[in-house]
Amino acid sequence: MLKRIVTTVAFCGLAVVARAQKIDMATLAPADSTWFKVMENMGAEWRKISNGGVNLVIHAGGVLGDEPECVRRLTQRSIQAAGLSGAGLGDIDQGVACLQIPMMFDSYEELDYVRDRVAPKLEQRLLQKGYVVLYWSDVGWVQFFSTTRVERLDDLRKLRLFTWAGDATEEELWRANGFRVVPLPATDIITQLKMHNLDAVPETALYAETTQLYSLTPYMCDVKWAPLVGATIISKQVWETIPATQRGPLLAAAHKSGDALKEDIRAQGARAVATMMAGQPGKKALKLTVTSPDAAALAEWRKQTEAMYPKMKDKMVPPDLFAEVQKLRDEYRTQHAAKAPDQVAAKRKGGAK
Repeated sequence: MLKRIVTTVAFCGLAVVARAQKIDMATLAPADSTWFKVMENMGAEWRKISNGGVNLVIHAGGVLGDEPECVRRLTQRSIQAAGLSGAGLGDIDQGVACLQIPMMFDSYEELDYVRDRVAPKLEQRLLQKGYVVLYWSDVGWVQFFSTTRVERLDDLRKLRLFTWAGDATEEELWRANGFRVVPLPATDIITQLKMHNLDAVPETALYAETTQLYSLTPYMCDVKWAPLVGATIISKQVWETIPATQRGPLLAAAHKSGDALKEDIRAQGARAVATMMAGQPGKKALKLTVTSPDAAALAEWRKQTEAMYPKMKDKMVPPDLFAEVQKLRDEYRTQHAAKAPDQVAAKRKGGAK
């Protein structure tokens, strides 16, 4: 009799644990994208490690709303995890913006050097807000896709430019520098382009190709505005309900997924530009034209952008993190210029592909 009771309790306990470990994750990444596939692979690894005790359910393609909405759902605990870009992460803690300062980085090598050293601080800041970082990721270099040619910042000022709805600070900064911004949920970009209510979108090449954004914005300005970083996070409260013996292996599997994603995304970013420039057979309209500012125009981009740094430090990026990122970036450049100045100069001119 006692054996039957113990067996029944154990069985019921396992059933409750299995139900409790269903984790709903939201992402804007389309279901057929690289970002989604990496999350899907991570979920499969988690099921193996936990013997089916952790079931990751991914809601892709923005079906649960744009990133501000995903953050709201995290706060309300209707979802437990999310794959967010720096824009969404900034709604949780503005510290992540230090990795997305416009025209701060010239290459992925610079970004990696800085991120590896500031990530522990950023993860601690997010942990204090109630979230565990499963892995960091790249979305690609943000460049400007537009309906007409853009080579100079003044060209961009003439256009109606997308910015994330709900970020009053960023909107104010754009407007203060003469830009005509249109605050929108990211899920409305395609619709508003089709309705001719929007002219330019800062976006990554791979995302532009994946969503066919470039068919509505057939020009891309070849200025690496900023790296768009991301992270996949999970509620600390939910994470701690997973048996402690499983958390280490689960986190290791997540890190492995993140590393694979980084290399794949970087390779696909350059491929996406080539694919869009080649266009689709028989569809002349679906072809991207890349405009490359000359040295004088590029210097002006940098000069005007860096002039905005003091306001960014006050309003968008914590001053201590801004200073640390700038110091680390300069440290990297000094070390590598001493080793191979010609190679570094070439990278700065053409950027990392």
